[in-house]
Amino acid sequence: MSDGFIIDNIHVSYGDAEILSEVSFELGRSEFVGIIGPNGSGKTTLLRSMSRVLSPKSGSITLDGSDIYSISSRDFARRVAVVPQDTYVAFDFSVLEIVLMGRSPRLGRFALESRQDMAIALDALSRTGTLHLQDRHINALSGGERQRVMIARALAQEPDALLLDEPTSHLDISFQFEIMDLVKSLNRERGMAILAVLHDLNLASQYCDRLIMIGQGRVYADGSAEEVITSDNISRVYGAEVWVRRHPVTLRPYVISGVNRSNVAHDSAQYDVLSRPAVHVIGGGGTAAPVLAKLARRGYALSCGVLGVDDADHEVAEAFDIPHIRQQIFAGISQELHDQHRQLMQSTDIVVLTDVPVGNGNILNLQIALEAAKSGKPVIMLRPGNISERDFSDGRATELIAEITTMGGQSVDTVDEIVRAAKILLTSSAHNSEEEN
Repeated sequence: MSDGFIIDNIHVSYGDAEILSEVSFELGRSEFVGIIGPNGSGKTTLLRSMSRVLSPKSGSITLDGSDIYSISSRDFARRVAVVPQDTYVAFDFSVLEIVLMGRSPRLGRFALESRQDMAIALDALSRTGTLHLQDRHINALSGGERQRVMIARALAQEPDALLLDEPTSHLDISFQFEIMDLVKSLNRERGMAILAVLHDLNLASQYCDRLIMIGQGRVYADGSAEEVITSDNISRVYGAEVWVRRHPVTLRPYVISGVNRSNVAHDSAQYDVLSRPAVHVIGGGGTAAPVLAKLARRGYALSCGVLGVDDADHEVAEAFDIPHIRQQIFAGISQELHDQHRQLMQSTDIVVLTDVPVGNGNILNLQIALEAAKSGKPVIMLRPGNISERDFSDGRATELIAEITTMGGQSVDTVDEIVRAAKILLTSSAHNSEEEN
């Protein structure tokens, strides 16, 4: 017999409108599972079914091997606590009275709360940061304060499983983290099973051990954050274009929204001529990131040189789908990567060299810039005058910069100057091509 919830092929409807179809998954003891999905996908309906508010039309929901509708209400309330999205209370009880109601399933008929019950309620208030509100009336509180009080009431039940419907939706960012930290500690310290409907994909990714993505009433994806939080899944289920990157501290995926390429501002006069990679950027150590971002947002087709994985330049290149050469961070550039870099550079019109520190591991990048200059390509160099401060190659980088300058390399002092110089060069190139034709 399996412990925890088993949801087996449930179909849930409101009248003739089917909201959930063929939904199946398990919530084992000590699991922390997040339910994610767009508005109207059936997330709240799923919690209502699991909390016995809305019976499935077909299929079954069991808890520790027993159908949840065969369990007495008192026994179910001892084992499962629910925090709904709507925190309105019909009667204006005090906060302490509301939280003490969580002790009701633990009390005998007509029994009054003991000192222990009071201590448990006060501890729940303290853990949710609402102890100072205990004498206030519940309906005099803000939405966020009521949300935390309802979580305190659920904690006072001392359940085996906790079902939460968007527990952070009305909370300031500081309380969002506090509540999620609290829920995570209950999961770890008490082995409490947690199922939380979460609107914030980044909170879900950072806190949940497993995620279930609901789309159009069905389970679209079920697995780790890395398996579920992907650009493709979000595009298909939410209809939104996003970047998904790895958090530098937690290493969990995080989502950056607002990157639909239709929102990128294009200079139509220049965009028509950019039918192939026009600007090749050589950087590293985060020096290319602002250059890539500004050029990409202006509609330039780009390529990039050798970048270390997890370098900020690499992150931006990935985000904008800019062709580049990947290598392990801090590794020296191999001949194979150097050859690939040369091929990428040769297909472009302009080369931009950032003010990247240069050592023996990446000096081949400067040789690519020199090859570009020798082949007649315009080379724009960012702050080449300070090369001595970032030359860790026993002077070889300084010599290469001097040689590129001799070959006509253009010196600029800011990223904005790079953008202006690139626009002038490409516009001039396009105009010359039209005259030749």
